[in-house]
Amino acid sequence: MSSKSVSTAESLLDELQNTLAHGTVARRVETLRRVTDLFIDGAVDYSSEQVGLFDDVFQCLMQHIESSAKALLANRLAPIDTAPPRTIRSLAFDDLIEVAAPVLSQSERLDDEALIDTARNKSQAHLLAISIRKVLSGAVTDVLVLRGNDEVIQSTVNNPGAEFSERGFTRLVNRAEGDDDLTTCLALRPTIPRHLYLKLIAKASATVRERLEAAHPPLAGDVPTAVREATRLARLAPAAITRETAIAHALVKSLYEDGRLDEHQVAAFAEDGKFDEANASIAALANVSVPVAENMMVETRAEGVMILAKVSGMSWSTVRAIINMRDDLSGIARSDLEACKATYERLRPSTAQQVLRFHRMQQSAAPAA
Repeated sequence: MSSKSVSTAESLLDELQNTLAHGTVARRVETLRRVTDLFIDGAVDYSSEQVGLFDDVFQCLMQHIESSAKALLANRLAPIDTAPPRTIRSLAFDDLIEVAAPVLSQSERLDDEALIDTARNKSQAHLLAISIRKVLSGAVTDVLVLRGNDEVIQSTVNNPGAEFSERGFTRLVNRAEGDDDLTTCLALRPTIPRHLYLKLIAKASATVRERLEAAHPPLAGDVPTAVREATRLARLAPAAITRETAIAHALVKSLYEDGRLDEHQVAAFAEDGKFDEANASIAALANVSVPVAENMMVETRAEGVMILAKVSGMSWSTVRAIINMRDDLSGIARSDLEACKATYERLRPSTAQQVLRFHRMQQSAAPAA
């Protein structure tokens, strides 16, 4: 800080003491303006100690000024990366959205902890302001998805800088049912997990499919069933194969070729909630393509899982782990495990093979359709 800036700051600090003790509201606002001007003029060059001094000054003044003056302060400080951190946090937690919004939507001084705290405890307007930040972590969007209204959800999903956890994607897919706009936005997110993408498209309306086909012209053409449509879109659309999915498939292929892929490995994948790995493993052991296994894995009922497992000669404990994983990740109603166990024990391998042949035939017919 230059000697002139130091002198000006010291003068303003002296003035601050008098203003807080004897000044009118108008005088306090004028002092705030001058302190803000001084900070902004040298913000790039201030040391952390000097920023801390401004933080103390702003904190004192903010206790004695009107909301309109605080809103103006928030607008001026929000774009500054070196803004006083405690002041920024105080502004972000203000109940008035006019004060909080500029900081919540812009300030780089707010970490995930502060954003999550605000999102958990403040209004939908506060959540909406957070949803338009340039970057949103999965931890923050988890809270926005959990607490947000329709406007907040749409804004968050439309934000290209937003990341989503698998839990967040699952909630969004469940919430998107019957909402064409949200379904379309979700389907076009490049990081949506493959099994959730399949579930989303299988339930999508004709309007949504038309939008997706318009976004991806090679997908044009009618198909007779929602599941076949899901398979076709999932196989061809760029959003369907994420980097994580490709890595999972490569891992399973390596295990299979080395003779290390068995039922115990499938159970381990399922217990860890690794859908892509578990699905590719079951496909390999049942000698079907990954898309065929995917179709059967994401069916509403668990029969598809049991068919694949019976053909692969798996024990009930492994089947149970796969069903639990599927139910956890898809967010559907929990399967009746006792009924599933009874069905699995009655199911004959020859019957399972016949059903699987039918699924292979459907898959082969899909491109022609």
